[in-house]
Amino acid sequence: MGKSHVLIIPYPAQGHVMPMIELARYLVQQGVKVTFVNTEVTQKAVTSNWQNTDGFDDLMMVSIPDGLEPWEDRTDLCKLTISILETMPGKLEELIEKINKEDSNKLNCVIADGGMGWAIKVSKKMGIISALFQPASAASLVPALCAQRLIEEGFISNNGIPLKNETIQLSETMPPIKPQNLPWACFKDSATIEAIFKVVSEVIEVSKMTEWYICNSTIELEPAAFSMFPQLMPIGPLLASNRLADQEGHFWQEDPTCLTWLDQQPECSVIYIAFGSFTILNQTQFEELTLGLELSNRPFLWVLRPGMTKETYPDGFMERVKSRGKIVSWAPQQKVLAHPSVACFMSHCGWNSTIEGVTNGLPFLCWPYFADQIQNETYICDIWKTGLGFNKDESAIITRDEIKSKVDKLLSDKMFRSNALDIKEKVTNSIKKGGCSNTNLTNFTEWIQKEATHDSTDQPDSM
Repeated sequence: MGKSHVLIIPYPAQGHVMPMIELARYLVQQGVKVTFVNTEVTQKAVTSNWQNTDGFDDLMMVSIPDGLEPWEDRTDLCKLTISILETMPGKLEELIEKINKEDSNKLNCVIADGGMGWAIKVSKKMGIISALFQPASAASLVPALCAQRLIEEGFISNNGIPLKNETIQLSETMPPIKPQNLPWACFKDSATIEAIFKVVSEVIEVSKMTEWYICNSTIELEPAAFSMFPQLMPIGPLLASNRLADQEGHFWQEDPTCLTWLDQQPECSVIYIAFGSFTILNQTQFEELTLGLELSNRPFLWVLRPGMTKETYPDGFMERVKSRGKIVSWAPQQKVLAHPSVACFMSHCGWNSTIEGVTNGLPFLCWPYFADQIQNETYICDIWKTGLGFNKDESAIITRDEIKSKVDKLLSDKMFRSNALDIKEKVTNSIKKGGCSNTNLTNFTEWIQKEATHDSTDQPDSM
């Protein structure tokens, strides 16, 4: 019997690579061989920060070009998306041919990030079975799967551009969403919206070709989305903490000194601030955040990644907060969130950060930046009731007084922590043996392994 050999390809962004590495490592532990395909730039970032490959001989990290020159700006999502669509399908096909020529274990399954739906077309063309993977919430996928309806009802153009200001209600149980907050529509320029909407349109097309559509989520967190599209299979949350291991896939070097610093803080006292890999703060907003943290008069641990701001701290700020503030460029986030000193999580509400906070029973202060983060804030504040959002002033700034006010409100009301612990229990039960996500993940793995023997006719219905 041949060993299963899976190719996994994530979209080249931190929040996509990390959960797919978790999936890869889980499959390797189950006896599946995995070839993990990054873009060249992502590969360099990930492997330079890789901590522990012990016991993962069957995880091959390879790369193909994204079509941009090494010095070009990968935060220009319009340019990057168009380049990926033009360059990578041909390069992936070449890679698969090379692997199948050189490796006795030929590839028998492709798992593609929803943002790389074109890879499903490549696998179909080459006669390889496939699965789509949604690294973000199922709720953020629902608008994409309803895109045709949104076009017909006049909410968006054929290119995904918002046309109305009316609130969209996708189902009776889904929270309402404004057209400008649709995951692909919250960019400032129409060219980027149109480029991202091309990716969305491809997802709709390839979702009908693939055998599975797995999601890094649980039914407990978003039942309405899963009941609306029952073909979506929750298998998450996929977290390193599930394996009690180090988190891999970071684009930046972690600073472990923050864990030693947390050891010295009182239990449930620290505000942890981390805004992910994309958020940018201008000077006014950066200053208001620093002064808001100072006003809160509480210990804080702040992840200020390289490139997040060009600004300097207000005069005397570092001196005034040095006894209770710690600022690092990147942190081992799952370990930080699990630390008993952490009281709450001020977050950009990216899905990985959201589920990491949820699985540690933490209340949130929500500071979304773009894409699905706005929808995730709605779930945190309005559905799960485990956090608070910030109100912006007339200049679209979150002021220092607003920050202090929301910190005080969140940490003085025990309801938020109580709700957070309640959801934590439900979600962690789902990934335990016999839980819904765990069962789905086991079934998915068994399907891949059966397919390696080429004698399986037991496939789920195609979407």
